[in-house]
Amino acid sequence: MIRSDSRSADPRDLLSSHFTAMAHNNAWSNLRLYRACLALTDEAFAERRVSFFPSLQLTLSHILLVDRYYYDALVGGGEGLSIFDDEVPYARAAELWDAQANSDHRLLGFCESLTDDDLPREVGIDRGPPVGVQRESIGNMLPHLFVHQIHHRGQVHAMLSGTTAAPPQLDEFFLAGDAPLRASELLDLERMREARNRPR
Repeated sequence: MIRSDSRSADPRDLLSSHFTAMAHNNAWSNLRLYRACLALTDEAFAERRVSFFPSLQLTLSHILLVDRYYYDALVGGGEGLSIFDDEVPYARAAELWDAQANSDHRLLGFCESLTDDDLPREVGIDRGPPVGVQRESIGNMLPHLFVHQIHHRGQVHAMLSGTTAAPPQLDEFFLAGDAPLRASELLDLERMREARNRPR
């Protein structure tokens, strides 16, 4: 069940439980952001705008690729920098959303599997020549990944202000008083997750 708190967590694993909450927040924030983007035409989604990555399409593609890159490192997948071979793996918002939602659910599952004892464990990140493989702890990589997501979602939020789609609130996740504002979307995410985990 998707929760936005860690009150039922084992007190010995409070930090890993917080990372699970951040992974829930990540999935919820992306759901809200993509629902706005899906209201746009494909042309508006790809239109050039003022930002570091100069379109909604490019910025959201970057978020997905970096998510995949760090997840690959966390699980020792071996893909490394080849993940960035295509900077726009999905041209349309609907296709990109499906891929992002799948990525979000994988990251959530990974975070749910952690205990605090796992956080000092080091994993290898393919940085390419001349750096090679860089060693980082899971406990350092996860907050880096979450900050990266938040940083670029803010850019998407700003770009949406110049479209016909209203930028959604993205800060209604953690406080108990905001619970009614996120309840239906958390239920939607849980249904999506169950559908993805269902045997085919």
